[in-house]
Amino acid sequence: MSSSETRPRPKKKGTKKKVVAAPGTPEVKAADEPGSNMPGAPRHLLGIAELSRSDIHEILDTAVAFKEVMRRSIKKVPTLRGKMVINLFFEPSTRTRTSFEIAGKLLSADVINFSASASALSKGETLLDTARNLRAMHPDILVVRSASAGVPWMLARNLDCAILNAGDGAHEHPSQALLDVLTLRERWGTLEGKTVAIVGDISGSRVVGSNIRCLSKLGARVRLCGPPTMIPWGIEELGALSVHHRLEEAIEGVDAVMMLRIQKERAAEPTYPSDREYSRLYGLSPRNVDLTKKDALILHPGPMNRGVEIDPAVADGPRSVILDQVENGVAVRMALLYLSARPIGAALEPPVAAA
Repeated sequence: MSSSETRPRPKKKGTKKKVVAAPGTPEVKAADEPGSNMPGAPRHLLGIAELSRSDIHEILDTAVAFKEVMRRSIKKVPTLRGKMVINLFFEPSTRTRTSFEIAGKLLSADVINFSASASALSKGETLLDTARNLRAMHPDILVVRSASAGVPWMLARNLDCAILNAGDGAHEHPSQALLDVLTLRERWGTLEGKTVAIVGDISGSRVVGSNIRCLSKLGARVRLCGPPTMIPWGIEELGALSVHHRLEEAIEGVDAVMMLRIQKERAAEPTYPSDREYSRLYGLSPRNVDLTKKDALILHPGPMNRGVEIDPAVADGPRSVILDQVENGVAVRMALLYLSARPIGAALEPPVAAA
């Protein structure tokens, strides 16, 4: 079997009923389900799987409007004045938490950062009890990151405020995928027919699942590449993609390459012999980057391990859009806060006030 041959697909299991709505996609729920999308119910962003193509474009178009706000000399707009946002992070984060905090403050929301290490969780309180106590303080939006997959869905079933998934285990990271496709759309205009290679720790990264779904819904083809120990069985089910184990084969002729760091904190045991060998086989460098199209873009969700998965000359080179991703992260999260603060069927003031 060649290294690029798609592995046999496992049998599909029964499709589960959707439980909560994503921004812009109202859906009818059973009357006894908490958070049911009756008029006035909150909007959640739990994963890319719940979004349609039009939903994704609505979020991206809203983010473009907010990006103009970010570049003004006076950046604040009163769009979310009087709204309360709690950043509920049960895992360390720099870029995601900071960008959600900045996004909320630029929209004039009251933003509270919750530290799990200094909370009652360390005294034995359950996550759900912690969330219910915070809900009793009447926040409008909870931004949640957890080491356990499924936590945002559990909170959305039990709380009546909007839930935004800022990363749940190795499952999804929807806001990262949205900022990635915004970065690509800005350069290309459309993702239709484009090919994007995602290289690295596929099984340990929460970014991969969201990006496969998001890129596929916008018409892009995806190639996954990494050591066999880092690629989970059956991942082909997530979208239009192929699996490769040789970097050169995966990146040849692609329009963009997204490099991922190795998630050592999630691995129970080493999945490769050494950083040096990994860099030799799977690191993007000036030596192999020329196999891509001459105008191919280089992305990385961060944090980067320079000299391991990506050479500094590539990370800082003319093809790199890594800092564009950081800027777009704030704009996308402004859009998500804005859309989530608007209940289903309700109006909110325009996203961009006059300068």
